[in-house]
Amino acid sequence: MPIPQPAVAPAAGAAPSAATNSMPATLVVLVLALLLGIQPVTTDLYLPALPALTDAFGASVAQAQLTLTTLLLAFGTSQLVWGPLSDRFGRRPILLIGLGAYTVASLGCALAPSIAVLIALRIVQGAAMGAAVMGARAIVRDLYTPEAGARAMSKGLTGLGVIACTCAPMGGLISDVFGWRFALAAPATFGAFAFTLVALRFKESVPRKNPDALRAATLVNTWLMIVRHPGFITYSALSTASYAGLFTFLSSSSFIFIKMLGLSRTQYGLVMFASAFIYILGTFWCRRLLPRFGVRRSVALAAVLTLTGGTLLGVLALAGIHTTWSVLGPFLLYMFAHGVHQPCGQSGAVAPFPQAAGAASALNGFIMMVAAFGVGAWMGTRLDGTVFPLANGVWFWSACIAVTAFTLVQRYGDPRQA
Repeated sequence: MPIPQPAVAPAAGAAPSAATNSMPATLVVLVLALLLGIQPVTTDLYLPALPALTDAFGASVAQAQLTLTTLLLAFGTSQLVWGPLSDRFGRRPILLIGLGAYTVASLGCALAPSIAVLIALRIVQGAAMGAAVMGARAIVRDLYTPEAGARAMSKGLTGLGVIACTCAPMGGLISDVFGWRFALAAPATFGAFAFTLVALRFKESVPRKNPDALRAATLVNTWLMIVRHPGFITYSALSTASYAGLFTFLSSSSFIFIKMLGLSRTQYGLVMFASAFIYILGTFWCRRLLPRFGVRRSVALAAVLTLTGGTLLGVLALAGIHTTWSVLGPFLLYMFAHGVHQPCGQSGAVAPFPQAAGAASALNGFIMMVAAFGVGAWMGTRLDGTVFPLANGVWFWSACIAVTAFTLVQRYGDPRQA
């Protein structure tokens, strides 16, 4: 198992750090799960309420999409600031600032009097969320070597999957029983819990803070070094394409399943539960593949499933078969493989940069979220009451993943060269 079973000395594969001596393995896993899980809490939990809040504010579908796409743009952009700050001052203070701001912004979202105010507060919420997710990826690089980091990230993303499993069903139930404003308020509770845990239990993971991390010349040189590295390019392409396919589903599924296919908000929550549960199984599969096949072959094997699922989804749509299972079934194949591509992609992008893990994590997150923003903006103008925007979008990104996995990852994806 990649995460040391606690206590007195760094485990094999762990980078030297005081944190491995003072934080038990279960705490590391819990912190990673919460920091990574804040993303589905912020995006998935309110999705069942999205059609209802759109109607309540008298907003258009495009305006409703902005509550998601602007959040993700702020999320991605903010990481470019949080990353260097965490390299300079450490992960812990940045996490506390980000989680505190997130909690306050979440309460504000629930009280928003208009769609414009809600969009503005979601931007703040997204920027604060950036500190948490960036911090999680950087912590993995602080504590682990590249291959061990992929397995550790897989454990953290299993936790994310467990959280995601509960988000959409809970969001649907809360929205049905209490109303959509309560669905918007729920993330504040999660943020407060994560803030408390980090404040009371988390120990600084940065082995050595970089006093020059915020100097303009250092920043430029660091970013140039990162974006020119073939390993970063390769794994950022993989994680970005994989997330873009997921976000294609997230940004359109509530309208398609609820308004087109006639599911209730609670039933839609169960659809999201199924996709998150399959994703969890995929992360377990990832941890079984890595010791046996290594990162590159594991990614290639998962890409076969990705391409199969995306192609099946697109072909069924073209054949005129538009049902809940004709959409969900193929997408579950995509999500199973997503459980391999995300831990390998996110950890692989940061692995070559042990002294600039925050900056590398930030750039990787920024690229992923810019892509998600583009996908969301495109989907907002293409939703036409059919399954084609979702089906064709997932099919396209499945092909991108397969090309990346079969070419770039095989050539530049050896973590031993990080």
